[in-house]
Amino acid sequence: MVDARPHSAAGSRGALHVHEWPHPRPRYAALLAHGYGEHAGRYEEVAGVLGEHGAAVYAPDHMGHGRSAGERVLVEDFEDVVDDVHAVAGLARAAHPGLPLVLVGHSMGGLVSARYAQRRGAELAALVLSGPVIGAWELPGRLLALDEIPDTPVSPAALSRDPAVGAAYAADPLVWHGPMRRPTLQAFAHTLAAVAEGGGVGPLPLLWLHGADDRLVPLAGSRVGVERLAGDGGLTERIYPGARHEVFCETNRAEVFADVTRFLDRVLAR
Repeated sequence: MVDARPHSAAGSRGALHVHEWPHPRPRYAALLAHGYGEHAGRYEEVAGVLGEHGAAVYAPDHMGHGRSAGERVLVEDFEDVVDDVHAVAGLARAAHPGLPLVLVGHSMGGLVSARYAQRRGAELAALVLSGPVIGAWELPGRLLALDEIPDTPVSPAALSRDPAVGAAYAADPLVWHGPMRRPTLQAFAHTLAAVAEGGGVGPLPLLWLHGADDRLVPLAGSRVGVERLAGDGGLTERIYPGARHEVFCETNRAEVFADVTRFLDRVLAR
């Protein structure tokens, strides 16, 4: 596994910390968009799989996350996060002009990636969404109806059936373990509506991955959004029985990675 190379990029709300997993002769570039409260450093294994498959991989810590600037987990407008991912795409294109670009988004990163694809899908060769926060996700509305946001962190056990994943998450100092911010919840609600109204992604091929036992972003709610988002490029879905929220960290992740690389082989061969 190649070690990550750190970069700093100008983001919409301050400096972005960007992880690059370089490849000496890549056949495509991949962008990774991580989920709420975490950071791109947790995607080292995903980056390794994509690297072995032939990708140069780039992944920002989103604003207010990981080592990037900003108040912790504060996102007032996800359009700014989309712009930040586009800035990182610029790094990838400058280093590897002419290569196909693949976008992989997990959870909150799936929301960002869906919106990116609506705005800039012509720049992408493929879109991969893992447990995406799109469609009928009820959590923001429930929390915004309360006078005070409860200090209830994400349960590590909800992430994966692998207990080591939850233990590492709980011990990670770069992961946010506090309450959600009201402005961030409002931004979630606004962007969920924007994606719902933003139409499909046209000819862009879409792979949707989801754990059947995902209690953080339930399968049925995401299906509403994914089916609305899919265009005429084709929707490929993989639902994993018993899997929880982080399918890239699940006990069957070898199966998940094989599904991703098989999809990309088919798309990139077009």
